[in-house]
Amino acid sequence: MSSDNGRGSGSGVRETRTGSGPLTAVGGRGGAAGGEDAYDIFQALRDEDGQQVGEVTAAGAAWLSSAATHARSTLSLWEARPTAPGVLPCGTVFDVVNVPSIFGRRMLDRLWAEGPGSGPVAIHRGRMLLFAAPGTAQRLPSLLEWEEWHGAGVPVPPLLCHGAGDAVTVPALVRPQRESAGAARWLVAPDTRRPWLPGPDVLLWACVRAAKNEPSDLPRISIFPRADQDANVYDVSRRR
Repeated sequence: MSSDNGRGSGSGVRETRTGSGPLTAVGGRGGAAGGEDAYDIFQALRDEDGQQVGEVTAAGAAWLSSAATHARSTLSLWEARPTAPGVLPCGTVFDVVNVPSIFGRRMLDRLWAEGPGSGPVAIHRGRMLLFAAPGTAQRLPSLLEWEEWHGAGVPVPPLLCHGAGDAVTVPALVRPQRESAGAARWLVAPDTRRPWLPGPDVLLWACVRAAKNEPSDLPRISIFPRADQDANVYDVSRRR
């Protein structure tokens, strides 16, 4: 299933399937707030067909903001600056497993081709951020050091696990038309109020399979097709 990232042409208009027609470009320099050009960013984010993968939906934004100390203030800030990244604490709503980009791609291919899929996933500065169930950051490192895996010569690269007491940069609700190198962006954006998040056991399995790079007889489902390395083609209907 592919996703339209919602970016229009140079006309400054963003098309959505909200039934309300074109909207002024998010983050544009339109009229003042409350004027003729004002609109509800979260109405713009809604996707009735549930096919939005590369950008956050209104429900996904609500889930992300629930991790903040002041959720309503966070939503207000995002509404004012929808193309700006944010910073959210880990440990209560989600943990984050931070892996090298290439290794992360192999993990995602395993999760989607042979496993249960993934939760939200972001890219930031050459690293992949896999959103996981709370507690994963504490448990996963010890599982990776477990004697059975440690003594098997499985080359799992060092992972950064962000849990309670940590914070991570999350991509903007809407991708700006001009992105700087290394800017945070969603690979699989949160699209529900309660997204399924993988736990340490699922991510351990994905790490080991990705490290072994074992061939699979199953059809390869990838968000990295040869024709377009930035396309998003995961079948998100499989997500729990």
